Amino acid sequence: MFDITQVQAAPSGDLLTPENSVMLFVDHQPQMFFGAGSGDRAAVINSTVGLAKAARAFEVPAVLTTVAAESFSGPLLPQLAEVFPEADVIDRTSMNAWEDEALVAAVRATGRRKIILAGLWTEVCLVLPALSALEQGYEVYVVSDASAGVSPAAHEHALQRMLAAGAVPVTWVQVLLELQRDWARQETYGAVMEIVKEHAGAYGLGVVYAQAVIGAHAAG
Repeated sequence: MFDITQVQAAPSGDLLTPENSVMLFVDHQPQMFFGAGSGDRAAVINSTVGLAKAARAFEVPAVLTTVAAESFSGPLLPQLAEVFPEADVIDRTSMNAWEDEALVAAVRATGRRKIILAGLWTEVCLVLPALSALEQGYEVYVVSDASAGVSPAAHEHALQRMLAAGAVPVTWVQVLLELQRDWARQETYGAVMEIVKEHAGAYGLGVVYAQAVIGAHAAG
């Protein structure tokens, strides 16, 4: 029940924070990109790397997994591996990453309940762990632009299935800015601006322009 006396300037507990989130990157691999046809592959790569840099900037734990890396799908996306050079990439045989004991243990070890999820393909390697994690009580935030399916319909239908089960659709820039949430947070301000300038397209160009014409802190 709404009580106006309880209204205060405070964030929602539903918001993503560096303390309550873990990022899970599923199967960003060459063979999976070859089959991705729901959108521009270069844009998906750009969004994936931007999301990864957000995790690094805010020290959000990141779990990276591949499927059949040596026998079929190839290594982890090099640009993603570059962001996490010391990461232990978990290779699996199961299409459903949530059926892999090592991966589930890695997510569980973070102690975080909110999973920020991105991967290829949306209709298989994304929807299966999303539904499985949701059923076990996790909150799942699907990063739609850092993921892709074999066709626009496959991607969209998989998103709809996950949303119907309780997943929340987000974009990588949305995640980045939700983690920052206050431009007065100077400890991450510079890193966020660099990520935006490199990966956020027209928004990033706007930051470059503002900083050049108005001043270094004009963007925030």
